[in-house]
Amino acid sequence: MESISIGLLGLGTVGAGVVKIIENHQDKLSHQIGCPVQVKKALVQDLEKDRGLAIEDGILTLHPADVLNDPEIDIVVEVMGGIEATKEHLLQALKNKKHVVTANKDLMAVHGPELLKIASLNECDLFYEASVAGGIPILRSLVDGLASDRITKMMGIVNGTTNFILTKMTKEGRTFEDVLKEAQELGFAEADPTADVGGLDAARKMAIMSTLGFSMNVDLADVKMKGITEVTADDIEYAEQFGYTMKLIGYAHRDGEKVEVSVEPTLLLNDHPLSSVNDEYNAVYVYGEAVGETMFYGPGAGSLPTATAVVSDMVGIMKNMRLGVTGKSAVSPQYPKKLKERNEISSQYFLRLHVQDEIGVLAKLTSIFSDHGVSFEKILQNPLNGAGYSEIVLVTHKASLDHYEDILMELKDYHAIHSIESSYRVEGGEKG
Repeated sequence: MESISIGLLGLGTVGAGVVKIIENHQDKLSHQIGCPVQVKKALVQDLEKDRGLAIEDGILTLHPADVLNDPEIDIVVEVMGGIEATKEHLLQALKNKKHVVTANKDLMAVHGPELLKIASLNECDLFYEASVAGGIPILRSLVDGLASDRITKMMGIVNGTTNFILTKMTKEGRTFEDVLKEAQELGFAEADPTADVGGLDAARKMAIMSTLGFSMNVDLADVKMKGITEVTADDIEYAEQFGYTMKLIGYAHRDGEKVEVSVEPTLLLNDHPLSSVNDEYNAVYVYGEAVGETMFYGPGAGSLPTATAVVSDMVGIMKNMRLGVTGKSAVSPQYPKKLKERNEISSQYFLRLHVQDEIGVLAKLTSIFSDHGVSFEKILQNPLNGAGYSEIVLVTHKASLDHYEDILMELKDYHAIHSIESSYRVEGGEKG
């Protein structure tokens, strides 16, 4: 092969990073794959936009067909975002025998199995490392580096926007709304941050990781999801008093044949490895039966970190092209999907209540928990000035999810409970 030609769908932040890496690392790329790499076409929405790149005439196009149907383009790199229209573009590329690299977690979480099947049928590679954790090679580590092990647990911070917000709230005592505004001004949060702060972005990534890590088709609908919009400065302050740090955690756990996958604000012990991951950084903690504990840390987004993962996928495809083994990397899930029931999921829980400040309330509260076999590890009671109420903050010992949810229902019906202010999972306290 004299050269390998790339077609880009999108030339925004990540697309520009891909072009820069190809240009700046051409010697290394040529050495690894044995021939030059060139960007032949790039689909854009505006031909005149300044992208901070020196782009040769004829490369930019407004027409997807110029990329998807060009017989000289070997690999299509999708960095444009979107789901349904983008899916159709990639299906066309694969049917035209073009290999695909995508950084699109939304697309892969929703249509990944279908796209991978079409890729295999057309003897094409479809790689998507950059879709989960930016510059952190977590998918490649799960598929290749830990291929001989049995993964039992994955948990991590996989959304930089929410981690930036919670870090600022924790270190500076500020409100969610205040920090969100700053994150948007700095470019860490989108104008519409719903997918990030609502947990959807992280849930999509956990669905992708769980499918690969557990070799089981885990769909987005299987991921229990709760965002950080209701986290308050009071929650974080009480967490600190009890020795915890608040993080939005993606959690995937396998017991035997059954799995649970969730994304939710979680209290981590301060000495947990993920507690020290701050600002916009990501980290994923993986436990394997043979290797034990491992943790992957780095920038989860950004032009060059994400583009590094994209170009690494390109190199993997190019090597397969040279060896004549494309279309053989995708492996169908080994196990049928089996999700845990509520009574099979257990954790510790943090609960903050406003209750009537009168005799017997704490005893009744203890009785409700005791009736369901749940006890307290920590409990704190403070009066609320002038309101006639007290604030009770507690952390339970480990309890099953069904028992805990039944307790919450009873608390809502108890007349002395004015409000359930907050409830969060606690991870890393009790062992087992």
